[in-house]
Amino acid sequence: MSKSLDGVLTKKANQRETFTEEQIADLQACMDPDTGYLHFCKHFFNIQHPVEGKMLFDPFQYQERLLGSYHTHRFNINMLPRQSGKTTTAAGYLLWYAMFHPDQTILIAAHKYTGAQEIMQRIRYGYELCPDYVRAGVVNYNKGSMEFENGSRIVSATTTGNTGRGMSISLLYCDEFAFVNPGIATEFWTSISPTLATGGRAIITSTPNSDEDTFATIWKESQNKFDANGNEQEVGINGFHGFTATWDEHPDRDEEWKEAELGRIGEERFRREYGCEFLVYDETLINSIKLSTLDGTEPKLNMGQTRWYDDPKSTESYVVALDPSMGTGGDFAAIEVYELPSYKQVAEWRHNETPIPAQIRILKDITTYIQQKCGNANNIYWSVENNSIGEAALIVINDMGEENIPGLFISEPIRKGHVRKFRKGFNTTHGTKITACSRLKTMVENDKLQIYSKPLIGELKSFVATGTSYKAKLGETDDLISATLLALRMMTVLRDWDPRIYNTFTQAEGEEPMQPPMPIFVTGGY
Repeated sequence: MSKSLDGVLTKKANQRETFTEEQIADLQACMDPDTGYLHFCKHFFNIQHPVEGKMLFDPFQYQERLLGSYHTHRFNINMLPRQSGKTTTAAGYLLWYAMFHPDQTILIAAHKYTGAQEIMQRIRYGYELCPDYVRAGVVNYNKGSMEFENGSRIVSATTTGNTGRGMSISLLYCDEFAFVNPGIATEFWTSISPTLATGGRAIITSTPNSDEDTFATIWKESQNKFDANGNEQEVGINGFHGFTATWDEHPDRDEEWKEAELGRIGEERFRREYGCEFLVYDETLINSIKLSTLDGTEPKLNMGQTRWYDDPKSTESYVVALDPSMGTGGDFAAIEVYELPSYKQVAEWRHNETPIPAQIRILKDITTYIQQKCGNANNIYWSVENNSIGEAALIVINDMGEENIPGLFISEPIRKGHVRKFRKGFNTTHGTKITACSRLKTMVENDKLQIYSKPLIGELKSFVATGTSYKAKLGETDDLISATLLALRMMTVLRDWDPRIYNTFTQAEGEEPMQPPMPIFVTGGY
């Protein structure tokens, strides 16, 4: 009844069989619509324990709850600690689902090829050790897919923008979805969602990564369970049921284990990988634990595309910094407004299809609004970055007349010993960027700079070390950060004029200067 296929033991398809009464009872238990999955996993699904070797799957209590969540809800998202047995649990359920539900297509989409193969290996191992009377016969059987005689199949693939496109998917399983490239994750989910909407099911499982990725978005919506009348529902507003477990629900983990693991990997990684907190994985400029505390607020006022977080006051001063762009749909132009000496974010603007002349007019509109609220323009300081595209901005300012823009146009002082033509605005070099990044890091981590913008906080969470500098991760933006860095450089100039600003800066700069990140060298394969 069994045959060797590709060196493994499988069951022939479409064979006549005779069953004992006990075997029939087992089959009926496996086919039970309510508890079949649990009976199969506990009695017939074998796993490879790292110490004990081959053994029947004996799920922990939280794993039983996880299996129940898979079975009860059409859409599942699971945020689980590292090495909690989530892959093993999924493998058992997916194998049961394929063998006892005819004509189903199960797609396993994993973060990496090795991850997809790991899940399939566990499914294959469990299948091969099932008794013949329980397992279904196979039509096709290889490392990347399995097709059963009942018409169901399991297919594994690496998650890309095209994965699953054109397939009629009955059950989608996404593994470590939080670690898929953000652009690819968005494209994949956009293309796969319509398929699921026609009746498919989905299981998304991961340890958390960033709180701005697709996994985090789906998870947060799954936790919003209140309807329009304030009644709590089992699933979130997106239809997903969110499941999580704590690290100490694993019977082999206690406080002694925790202390040992903290010593090995540090608090930050422990909180992310075992505490399931949305901390940033990459080497961000701002400490990831600090980033996790930044929530932001909604603007008090929207004037066009300019978001105002506070009203300008006549008793305070304001820096208005413009980081220009071409305005042709590529990079964003951004304006940040900060109050001095409180270092409070007051307003911001960002757009990528606004031409340079219009960017300068928006800058003027912002400074004019501050002037109107304060009664004069004596407390307004504005400037632009003058690199490349900034040259065009300077031409527009010259044509408009800088005297027609309320406030004082401040520029970077000429350094002694340098022989160069003076240019208005601020020129950004590797050195000036690192210095400004150091100041931004210190002031945010020491609660000196008050940031309210959710888009800016989102950029900070993806502003990571690259080479010897910092920039946005692939697929993300850092234009609001660039405008903020320019604002901080403007404050550096202004501190020599205003003792209040000087004192605040001095307090914020109490720590040693930040060292640039070490360059990362990539070599060939192993």
